[in-house]
Amino acid sequence: MTDINKEASGSPDGADYIIRGMAAGEQLRVFAARTTVLAEEARRRHNTSPVATAALGRLLTGGAMMGSMMKGEKDILTLQIKGDGPLRGITVTADSHGNVKGYVDNPEVLIHARADGKLDVGGAVGEGILNVIKDLGLKEPYSGQVVLQTGEIAEDLTYYFATSEQVPSAVGLGVLMNKDNTVRQAGGFIVQVMPFAEDKVISQLEANIAGLSSVTSLLEEGGTPEYILERVLTGFDWEITERTDTRFYCNCSKERVEKALISIGAKELNEMIQEGKTVELKCHFCDSTYPITVEELKEILRRARHRNA
Repeated sequence: MTDINKEASGSPDGADYIIRGMAAGEQLRVFAARTTVLAEEARRRHNTSPVATAALGRLLTGGAMMGSMMKGEKDILTLQIKGDGPLRGITVTADSHGNVKGYVDNPEVLIHARADGKLDVGGAVGEGILNVIKDLGLKEPYSGQVVLQTGEIAEDLTYYFATSEQVPSAVGLGVLMNKDNTVRQAGGFIVQVMPFAEDKVISQLEANIAGLSSVTSLLEEGGTPEYILERVLTGFDWEITERTDTRFYCNCSKERVEKALISIGAKELNEMIQEGKTVELKCHFCDSTYPITVEELKEILRRARHRNA
């Protein structure tokens, strides 16, 4: 039975948000998210194929929930998947405020569906590694790396939690496409087992998850993260402790692009100026384009020389 107060459960229709809570007397830490709008925003910005949309949407959802686990105002999480499949790689970054962004290396990849008719995300990703980097404001960021288990992303994050963080977890992620290749549903859940969890709690959780339909089916049925957790946590008492809006958000700007140009060095800047053309620089994460004129390049070169003087 849930303990959902009015404020926690209230959300505009179709809004993306993450809920977190505790279950079974705090023996389970739980997260669930609806990410339909942000997954569609990523698809629109990067013009991704259906299988690329599904792969990116899953990692964005996982990243959004993992970002919400961080406590610091300026903490940043980066998830990187590098595989030998045609998708090549996926990169996602998230913060503790529900902001998440990401891109795939090959957004136009097209491969046959699986035998069950579902998009073959694992085939698109292939074999490879998952890197998890947490910049928590310390001298060195935390970094964990695991070998991909299936390339389907949820199983790979489950394996990461168990091996790198020693936290047994269940991760479910899903993206469902419309016939026009826009995103119909996206979301997921993470359930983490605390060290003091009783065997009967773990057995009940395993049975619940084994009996689940897909995450996207749960979203089609109930439409909310609360409904996902009701199904995942059948038989447990649980409560929501926090609700966070989540969105596709990129903090790129022309000013940040100019700062990046300063760092490339005077020689490269001079070569760009000699070409006599406006340079267009594109942000990987959101596909925004920033034109830099020759006069602006000259000013950037002047600032670079002043900085190195």
